[in-house]
Amino acid sequence: MCGIVGLLSYGDVGRVDRTVLDRMRDAMAHRGPDGGDGWVSEDRRIGLGHRRLSIVDLNVAATQPMRNEDGAVVITFNGEIYNHAKLRPELVACGHKFRTDHSDTEVLVHGYEEWGLDGLLERIEGDYAFGIWDERKGLLSLARDRIGVKPLYFARIKGCFAFASEMKALVEHPDFVREIDPSAMYHYLSFLTTPAPLTMMRGIYKLPAGCSMTIDRFGKATISRYWDAVPGCGIERSETANLSDAALEEFYVNGIRDRLRASVEKRMMSDVPMGVFLSGGVDSSTNVALMSEFSSRPVETFTIGFSDYKHLNEYEQANQIARQFGTNHHEIGISKKDMINYLPQMLHSQDEPIADWVCIPLYFVSKLAHDNGMKVVQVGEGSDEQFCGYSGYMTYLKMYHKYWAPFRKYLPQPAQRLAAGTANLLSGMHPKLPVYADVIDRAARSREHFWSGAMVFPDLMKSQLVDAAAIAAANDDHADAAGLLDPEYLKLDSFNIVRSFMDPLDAKFSNLDPLTRMIHSELRLRLPELLLMRVDKIGMSESLEARVPFLDHKLVEFSMDIPEEWKTKGGEPKYLLKKAVEGLIPDNIIYRKKMGFGAPMSDWMRSDFGRAVRASVFSSGLMRRGFLKPAYIEKLFDWHFTGRTDTSLYLWAIFNLTAWYDLWIDRKAVDTSQLSDAVA
Repeated sequence: MCGIVGLLSYGDVGRVDRTVLDRMRDAMAHRGPDGGDGWVSEDRRIGLGHRRLSIVDLNVAATQPMRNEDGAVVITFNGEIYNHAKLRPELVACGHKFRTDHSDTEVLVHGYEEWGLDGLLERIEGDYAFGIWDERKGLLSLARDRIGVKPLYFARIKGCFAFASEMKALVEHPDFVREIDPSAMYHYLSFLTTPAPLTMMRGIYKLPAGCSMTIDRFGKATISRYWDAVPGCGIERSETANLSDAALEEFYVNGIRDRLRASVEKRMMSDVPMGVFLSGGVDSSTNVALMSEFSSRPVETFTIGFSDYKHLNEYEQANQIARQFGTNHHEIGISKKDMINYLPQMLHSQDEPIADWVCIPLYFVSKLAHDNGMKVVQVGEGSDEQFCGYSGYMTYLKMYHKYWAPFRKYLPQPAQRLAAGTANLLSGMHPKLPVYADVIDRAARSREHFWSGAMVFPDLMKSQLVDAAAIAAANDDHADAAGLLDPEYLKLDSFNIVRSFMDPLDAKFSNLDPLTRMIHSELRLRLPELLLMRVDKIGMSESLEARVPFLDHKLVEFSMDIPEEWKTKGGEPKYLLKKAVEGLIPDNIIYRKKMGFGAPMSDWMRSDFGRAVRASVFSSGLMRRGFLKPAYIEKLFDWHFTGRTDTSLYLWAIFNLTAWYDLWIDRKAVDTSQLSDAVA
């Protein structure tokens, strides 16, 4: 994994300044500590930069930006192409001459020449973000991988189109004006993150997963989706026709196991040491088991726990797996003090607020791996989303089948609206009630019952938190993203985000089961923009590339064709995946209750740390903008401090937002003095 950046000056405005390009590139030095280089065209209309983390083909010949034989095609590339070795002979047979020994970047260069952008994207398998300049066509092409493992941001800055792996590179441009995007902030308060293509920084956008984009020499941009997580791509109907239940289960189990094994094997591609994050759960333990099959030396495993909250640790299970597979095992425990000292770096590394406190342990386990010589790790993200591994998913499904569907089917519309209105009135009686009232309101208004597995403020709570008039007055028309941004995203209704990808799904596929719809939503929003974004930003802050075997697109396509009834057979979460890994890892690991990867934030927030967070929030420059209502925020703190209910998720989301504003908009260094004083 690396860091990429590019500038295209279009029309008659300006030229690329190499000094500016280099400064933007080096704002991401952590993404590529092994070197940095750049290229600017002779007419200075286009410039590309690259920070290198050497993983495949360590030779200097593989340095980027990389050009083809005559220099007409130039690329800057972040990521890995796992099938590059299979594609290279085909390109050689077509007459392309390679200068490197086994660089996957050079396969992209010649693959683009031979097949064009669409043909290239159809053939490659991997995790990637790249920019390719075609001098003959005067065309800049960008692409983000199918699942969204790698990020890619872009902006228009005074007649210049700019792109980069991280937002912090774009704000380094001297003509960029920093300002919060109120619409993005509104949706962040719903989803813990901003939905693509919006970002928290006005004027900066992120390319959605599975999308490509072209920009001509005049600045005209076109965006298209080349892949989506939908049914009908993984299993031919003839393969399952007339199978008995026993035979069908065997087909699903074998299909999952075979694709997962192939995915792990592909992701062993590396010329440098690699390891795996081991929690002791099903997903990470499976990664260890399969990596051990393809490794000639002991797998390096890394586990994190909490020194102050030992009941949250999974050391025992992790050590069981480490012993069984003979790994070189490493552990670390962190405290509240460690968390507080890390916060300034976290806010800088995230780019925009990612209000998931998993970022904290994720950083320390990433640092542990880096300090032990790792450049690559395999992680378990994506398994729970595909195979229904979260208890919250099971709750949503039970609610849908027992209450939602009957409510919608048997209760007349006037009665539905009356029920919703009554629930809204009663919601103020207890801090937990708005969540349930919001679900009833969705049903009465024919809205999706499931929006995301990471909802923060439901609509009823958000109406008490934000001043909608102040946000609407500050909204921008986003003219610089004309044609690329759905205008509905700018309205203060987060259901528009969900509707933007669920309506096309419904138009193409009728009668999908609720779980398949939920998974599609997760693969469009929560996975790429929250879970994978946190893995990328936090891991790369320690120059560590994370690979995600459970999100190989062939496995995703296969799993999207498996119905809900099989993924949750007998009420068992992850039923088929658990069957698929029986015999690979111990049954006591497979069938124990899921703990999850988290942090004791609720307890931390009830300590002096929480009061320091309160002081930080209310002193933030964002509070003076009038977007948020102080009285309601005060109520959330009071509820948590008095133990009336746990509001730590809401408070953490608000703290991340206000602290981000202070750092990135007001450019004030994060003051940890109050927070540090809160260490018990």
